[in-house]
Amino acid sequence: MSLFKLTTVMAVLVVLQGCGFRPLYGDPSAGGSSAEFGLIKVEPIKDRIGQLLRNHLRTALNPKPRTQKPRYLLKTRVSKSTATLAVRKSAFATRANLTVAANFHLLNAATAKPLFSATRSITVSYNILDSEYATLAAEKDARIRAVRELSEDIRIQLGVYFSDLPN
Repeated sequence: MSLFKLTTVMAVLVVLQGCGFRPLYGDPSAGGSSAEFGLIKVEPIKDRIGQLLRNHLRTALNPKPRTQKPRYLLKTRVSKSTATLAVRKSAFATRANLTVAANFHLLNAATAKPLFSATRSITVSYNILDSEYATLAAEKDARIRAVRELSEDIRIQLGVYFSDLPN
């Protein structure tokens, strides 16, 4: 890295520090939102897509085994819908959008008092092909992509919530 680039990067970091910029997840040892993620118990979610979302959330929030009693419960409801697009002259659809929505609530584990609620949704597209197996495989891949993105979106929302809490 050249001296000019290094100087520019350092100047940008100093400016960001001065304007109050701080990382979303913070330093876990300083009690940032990453430390709070380890105290969340993700409740079971209905249906197969809910199971996939729960697994992704558990991994995204705390990849290590929980060592402490959970302080928070994350309850989630998932819904999905499919809309066909790009219709051929023969009236067969060739493209579809899969929308997966999650309504989630963060609760205090001891009192069941609601702390934070939000709804997030993700829309992904896939091809509807002549082969039924290929279409099912494309839909499954779209479902996996949607769940992965949705879990990351929920993680970001929780990170913002925890970063706004007073220490």
